[in-house]
Amino acid sequence: MQRISLVNVAQNLIRGVLHPGAKVIDATVGNGHDALFLAEQIGPSGRVYGFDIQQAAIDSTREKFQQAHIPECLTLIHASHADMDERVPPQHHGTISVIMFNLGYLPGGDKSIITRTDSTLQALNSASRLLTTEGLITILAYPGHDGGDTETDRVKNWCEQLNPDQFNVRTIYSTEYKESAPRLFVVSKMR
Repeated sequence: MQRISLVNVAQNLIRGVLHPGAKVIDATVGNGHDALFLAEQIGPSGRVYGFDIQQAAIDSTREKFQQAHIPECLTLIHASHADMDERVPPQHHGTISVIMFNLGYLPGGDKSIITRTDSTLQALNSASRLLTTEGLITILAYPGHDGGDTETDRVKNWCEQLNPDQFNVRTIYSTEYKESAPRLFVVSKMR
């Protein structure tokens, strides 16, 4: 089986959900690629809330937006994605169209700083409440790095615990199924 780009798969799924003016969250901004993609879909009247614990990620994302001359639709939050409930304005709770997670470490950064299972699960619980009906959560997980296997397994378990009357869950692999293969969890909120 040919390897597929899970980032491209996630973006293609998201394109079908977003519209100008939507509110979205990039839960792990990294180098800003997902945040910029989201802004291009929802701008100029929408809002991207971007979270990261690393100042380097915040700075990289801000610079990417300045270079792209994207209108001010970005709110960067130097905090854990676990703080979504407190940091996203209450008037936007239940109205978020898309929430993207790209777990692991900052590409080109310190590989010892990774997303942590406990904060990721807390963020996913918040995300499921912040999401609007027909909204989408994408979670790109990488079990092949230290700590990534545990985090991926716990995310899988979290997805399995969602109420099937409210959420539809799919898992897409980058290659044929194997434990170390990156995977994309796609959570759609039906009601």
